Amino acid sequence: MKTVAIIDYGMGNLHSVSKAVEHVAPDTRVLVTDNADLIRSADRVIFPGVGAIRDCMAEIRRLGVDELVKEVSRDRPLLGVCVGMQALMSDSEENGGVDCIDVFPAHVRFFGHKLTENGKRLKVPHMGWNQVQQVQDHPMWHKIADDERFYFVHSYYAEAEGNADIAGRTRYGVDLAAAVAKGNIFAVQFHPEKSADAGLQLLKNFVSWNGS
Repeated sequence: MKTVAIIDYGMGNLHSVSKAVEHVAPDTRVLVTDNADLIRSADRVIFPGVGAIRDCMAEIRRLGVDELVKEVSRDRPLLGVCVGMQALMSDSEENGGVDCIDVFPAHVRFFGHKLTENGKRLKVPHMGWNQVQQVQDHPMWHKIADDERFYFVHSYYAEAEGNADIAGRTRYGVDLAAAVAKGNIFAVQFHPEKSADAGLQLLKNFVSWNGS
């Protein structure tokens, strides 16, 4: 039986993610855990995150999750979700500037207080459904249409411009990375567990994806 470990460092919407994975892969054992040995023994790992990046990174470093993420992603698939994706970047503007895990050499920026599109003021945080353009032909997009809609909730975003690892792009006042990919890691800014059929398909793809 395959095992998916969802890293619990106290900063994620873990229940909904675990239930979504159990739904798409009923023959898979899903563990929500902070136990490093259980995470190391899992076939696949999900790295979630919700909240302020300063608090997330403080717990990530206190528990050694930063090094654990790097370790397990060398030889098995890892899925970053929302702030979990942002934590994989080099740094974030949030909370006056925070250094992140630096797996992806990209920066996380604030949308700003006066975000506009075609003269129309946009609300921050960005909360709702956005189309995602697939930039990479990646196995994680299997059976998901280009420009499919996914559900986003965030005030900060990973840059799209100059991002060599971008796998999916969307726009909310600015172009931003909706997904990034490198080796065994695929990470998304949106919430697949809240993104209806497309999000469930992405999670199903993750359970069957063998990584790079």
